[in-house]
Amino acid sequence: MTSLPSEDLSRLLATLHQTRGGDDFQDINFLSQVLTSKGMTNLLRVHKKISAIVGKPNSASDTNGGLEYEPEMIVPIVSNVFNISCEVIEILQSFVQRSGSRDSRELILLLQRPAFQSLLLVHDTISQKDYVPKLPEPPFDTVDEDEETIKIVQLVKSNEPLAQTAEPIVGATIKTDERTGKIVIARVMHGGAADRSGLIHPGDEVVEVNGIDVLGKTPNDVLEILQNAEGTITFKLIPSESQRPSRENRVRVRALFDFTAALDRYIPCKEAGLDFRRGDIIHIVSQDDPYWWQARHEGDKQMRAGLIPSRMLQEKRIAYERAHSANNNADQQEKGCSPARSMGSLKSERSSPTQKVMYALAENEDFDRQEIVTYEEVARLMPYPAVPRPIVLIGPPGVGRNELKRRLIALDPDKFRTTIPYTSRLPKPGEADGVDYHFLDRQQMERDIDDGLFVEFGEYKGNLYGTANRSIKEIIELGYTCILNPHHQALKTLRTGEFKPHVVYIKPPGFAVLRETRSAAYARSTFDENSSRGFTDDELAEMIRSGQRIELHYGHLFDDVIVNGDLSTAFEQLLVVARKLDTQSQWVPVSWVV
Repeated sequence: MTSLPSEDLSRLLATLHQTRGGDDFQDINFLSQVLTSKGMTNLLRVHKKISAIVGKPNSASDTNGGLEYEPEMIVPIVSNVFNISCEVIEILQSFVQRSGSRDSRELILLLQRPAFQSLLLVHDTISQKDYVPKLPEPPFDTVDEDEETIKIVQLVKSNEPLAQTAEPIVGATIKTDERTGKIVIARVMHGGAADRSGLIHPGDEVVEVNGIDVLGKTPNDVLEILQNAEGTITFKLIPSESQRPSRENRVRVRALFDFTAALDRYIPCKEAGLDFRRGDIIHIVSQDDPYWWQARHEGDKQMRAGLIPSRMLQEKRIAYERAHSANNNADQQEKGCSPARSMGSLKSERSSPTQKVMYALAENEDFDRQEIVTYEEVARLMPYPAVPRPIVLIGPPGVGRNELKRRLIALDPDKFRTTIPYTSRLPKPGEADGVDYHFLDRQQMERDIDDGLFVEFGEYKGNLYGTANRSIKEIIELGYTCILNPHHQALKTLRTGEFKPHVVYIKPPGFAVLRETRSAAYARSTFDENSSRGFTDDELAEMIRSGQRIELHYGHLFDDVIVNGDLSTAFEQLLVVARKLDTQSQWVPVSWVV
């Protein structure tokens, strides 16, 4: 065990060892590895060094014979350094007039430099704790005791977006109440100034802003008042009847579509929107509004949340767009002009050669095309060396998945393995059962398929082929990382909490790069069985088209994307992915963790 510089840490490890026999063995073992790692030891030593700089030694000794340090506050000696420097400059100027000292003149120039004087002013501001904004006394004399309960809230105007109809005012949005016609608070943005104050709530009626009565005004009128305000903004509000505190959610989701607030016609406030790309991890902080959630990018230090479309709103949009697109296509077909049946596509269908092997689940592309994906709730999954996650390589035929898998296994056969497929055909000369294939009679294999024991299966030249669930489980249970390159439709049965796979999409590069690299590597076509020729231009174009279709329908399931332009570079990137799974936590569907 690594020597530890902390007695407390040693006691913690001893406690962990005593509890290793429980159900949480893997968690405790992982925590022990972290605490005894070289990085943790170095971190503790750095902490002690820093404590030594800002603290003072006491008489106690640690386990390594060194001194323990008690941290003490660093306080300024004086808090008027700038004024002192001005006095020093006056004294030096008098001295220069009498003696003409060159050193004194140089010192005066140094003390008068704007950067140096700014530094002194910052020092004095911090030492005097004068950096908290000073709010003027609220105008209590304006409150009429005979009127309803009124609260007066003052906020410091910041750079947060102000807005038009229902847009943020210092971290809140306003709207005109449809029933009363009055200006009310529509929502409070999490992390904004209004939220941090704890004094402004949705439903509060805005009576005055900076002493200006807003009765009969529109949200745009209020915006103009806010834009002209300087320093502080004073609100006179009538509290809403229901003021339940807004609690921040802890939900994290993976975005499965792109969103740009500036392009959204229906967002209440474009400036308050949160842009994201497919695959981004989003922290949902409020789902109070059924149409617009408040969210932040995971790990973003910015406190104020932004608006994103809710799952319900986005699903309605996608359903509407698909129905509208289907109607347009039907109209075009009635006119004899179907974009899906262009001369180019007909030529491609006629000239496309037969695939060498067809692996597929029951074909269901129509269902995959109709599936509406918006957000996927996720959680962190820690790496467990004893139970490695499978790596699934998805991509169009001919893109190089087989070669990448072969190289990975050849590099470290003690770590990486792949499954042995099952087949209903008879063994060929030299083939061994359990080595080249698992050979089953057709009736047994059909029964196993009906029982759902295969993650993928297909028929080729009258014989069944498939990958069995138990083959993957056996490799995982033996502690190996299982490498798979199935048909893309197999993701429907593979991507479950039972296997917890990490899906890597092997993407073909652009046509020019694809043609150049495959020609330079003398790559053999995979579109004909036992082919000894290179890829034709039509085959390369079909590879790209196939990849685009896969990305369109299954891209939301990819954890990583590797463009296989250069095989060596793609293999290095795949190695990085494999090592990452062993050392870093990953975002996975929340059902895989709970």
